[in-house]
Amino acid sequence: MQKTRTIIAIAWLLFWSLMISTSVQEYLREHDHGLWKPVLWETSSALTGTLLLLLQRYYTRQYDAWIATPVRWFLRQLPWLFAYWLLFVPIAFGMRHAVYALMGESYTHDSWSRVFLYEDIKMTVFFSLFTAITFGVLSFHAMLDQRVRVERANASLRQAQLLRLSQQMQPHFLFNALNTISSLMHSDVARADSMLVQLSDVLRATLDVGERHLVPLQTELRIVRGYAALMGERFADRVSISWEIDDAALACEVPVMSVQPLLENVFKHTVERRRQPVAIHVSALRQQDMLLLRVQDDSGTLTAACAEGGSTADSTGGISLRNLRERLSALYGERAGVELRQLAPAGVLTEIRLPCAS
Repeated sequence: MQKTRTIIAIAWLLFWSLMISTSVQEYLREHDHGLWKPVLWETSSALTGTLLLLLQRYYTRQYDAWIATPVRWFLRQLPWLFAYWLLFVPIAFGMRHAVYALMGESYTHDSWSRVFLYEDIKMTVFFSLFTAITFGVLSFHAMLDQRVRVERANASLRQAQLLRLSQQMQPHFLFNALNTISSLMHSDVARADSMLVQLSDVLRATLDVGERHLVPLQTELRIVRGYAALMGERFADRVSISWEIDDAALACEVPVMSVQPLLENVFKHTVERRRQPVAIHVSALRQQDMLLLRVQDDSGTLTAACAEGGSTADSTGGISLRNLRERLSALYGERAGVELRQLAPAGVLTEIRLPCAS
């Protein structure tokens, strides 16, 4: 708003500078002295017009909220046209008479009726022009304010959506972890106790991120490695996990709990359903301004329903990857995505691609 006021003030000064210079040039065509006279005529008009505009703006700014209903707004400005008709001539011509008297001269002009008629016509054009400009400026700022409000509302909605999705992930993960521990409580207390310790580490890492939606990959890997250790303890004889992490990728920001669902999917839909060993490979690679996160196994199978829903051999659709897709869409739009591919002769590759500006 301050910048706009400055621009209007500069435009106003340039307008009257043009008016004064034009009047001076016309005067010099017929006279060779008394240059102060055209300067006085236009300056008195400028000062009077500025005064009336400032008074109009001061007393009508309370109706700025009516800018959305132009007819009401203009009707509130209209009484000031009569003020221009009544006040412009006495003020401007009073200045001219006073200065002429100080200079020892007499200011002559047409009859007052003709002066009022001529000047009031000019003031009608002047009033209409600058009232329309004021309306345009106010409408422009109202549009900007509305856009800011919409953007803030959208940002708040997006933040609420992300928070809901993040909070949805944590109970889902916790339920699966506790269910795993429960299955060992009566058969192998020592392993169940070890898994509780691992779960404690994962929860501590999860709590450390608070309500943040984005964290460095290095922080996300604390959760993923903790979960991998937790599940590796349960399936110690049936799974092996290898890691390939690009150091350049560690600073890239990723959505909280974004890699863990990929690993969880492999355990839920492949490891738990097989008796043969399953090899899992987790990798993170930075390619210029993009980050590639991959979780790959050597035994899973992918159906059409799984590719759409985001889980292996799961007709219900897979809430984890559907959730992840929604979060990526809310954060990055079309710049990020999740892709699942069937490998030959067996295995599934799940890949996340997202921007990395770090």
